[in-house]
Amino acid sequence: MPTPRQGDIKKVEESQRAFGRNNYIAMACCLALIVIGFILMAGSGSSVEQGFNPDIFSTRRIVIGPAVTFLGFLLMAFAILVRPSK
Repeated sequence: MPTPRQGDIKKVEESQRAFGRNNYIAMACCLALIVIGFILMAGSGSSVEQGFNPDIFSTRRIVIGPAVTFLGFLLMAFAILVRPSK
């Protein structure tokens, strides 16, 4: 049996991997949901120079954005826990 050299990559069979292709696709979709949720929460803040900005209390920033982010984190747990099909 030849000794492995530096730079050689050991090929692991798909049945021995921790995650399958569907797991990675689901995790990518969940990551996109999390990023979208944080984008929905972002926006210009209130500063002393401009006075009070009522936009910081908009429904998009305090309800929809956190809900989308939480849904992304919740679905990410399921995407990690689902067994890959063999």
